[in-house]
Amino acid sequence: MDISFTSLLWGFLLIIIPTYFLHHYRTGLVKDTLIAALRMTAQLFLIGFYLKYMFDLNLWWLNVLWVIIMAGVASQTIIKRTNLSLRQMFVPITIALICSVAIIDIYFMGLIVRQDNLFETRYFIPISGMILGNMLSANVIAMNTYYGVLRRERTNYLFRLANGASAHEARSPFMRDALIKSFNPTIASMAVMGLIALPGTMTGQILGGSDPDVAIKYQIMLMISIFASSLISVLLTLALTHHKIFNKYEMPI
Repeated sequence: MDISFTSLLWGFLLIIIPTYFLHHYRTGLVKDTLIAALRMTAQLFLIGFYLKYMFDLNLWWLNVLWVIIMAGVASQTIIKRTNLSLRQMFVPITIALICSVAIIDIYFMGLIVRQDNLFETRYFIPISGMILGNMLSANVIAMNTYYGVLRRERTNYLFRLANGASAHEARSPFMRDALIKSFNPTIASMAVMGLIALPGTMTGQILGGSDPDVAIKYQIMLMISIFASSLISVLLTLALTHHKIFNKYEMPI
C-alpha cells in the first residue's frame, strides 16, 4: 500500500517528541535534527527520482561514479562529526571508504549473488548505499574514540613510549577501545536479530512481495558483509589518517 502525502505529513509530527526532549535538556541538537530530517526527505525524493533513470540506463561507469560521490559525502560527514580537519582528512578517508566498499561489493556481487554484471544498478547502488551508511556510523564512533582518547591520554601514550613500548604497542589500548565502541552495537544487533528486531532489508523485501526465505538469506549475507566492510573501513581509515596525526617520530602532532 502506498503512503499518501497527507499521511507522510502526519508521520512527520512524530519528530516533535525527540525534538522536545533534545530542547528540554539543552543538547544543542534541535537545529541539527530538523535540518537532518529535511535533508533526508529532500535527498530521498531526489534519489528516488534519479534512480528510476539509473535503472533504465544501467551504465557501469555511472553507477561507479555515484558510489564515489556517496563515499565523498560520507567522508565529509565523518570529518564533520569527529571535528577533524576537512582539508587534511578528506582524501585519506574517502580512499579508505571507496577501497572498503569495492572489496565487499565485488565479493558480494560476484561470489554471493553471482551477478553476471557486477555493476547491475538494482543491486550495486542499494547494497553500496547500505554498506557505506554503516561504515559512516562505525567510523564516526571509532575516530571519535581513538583520536579523542589519544588527545585526553597523551601523557599515558608518551609514558608507554618512554618505557620501551613500540608505537604500535602504545596505541593498542586506544585501538581496542575504538573497536569495542564501534562494533558492540552491531554485534548486539546481530545477536538478537529475528528475536527482538526484524531488520529493515528483510522487512522491505517481504513487504515488496519477496519470499521470506529469500529475504532472510539476503539479510544474513548483508549483515555479515556490512560488519566486515565496516571493520575494514575503520582499520583503513585509521591507517591512512595516521600520518596526519603523528609525525615521523610517532609523536602526536
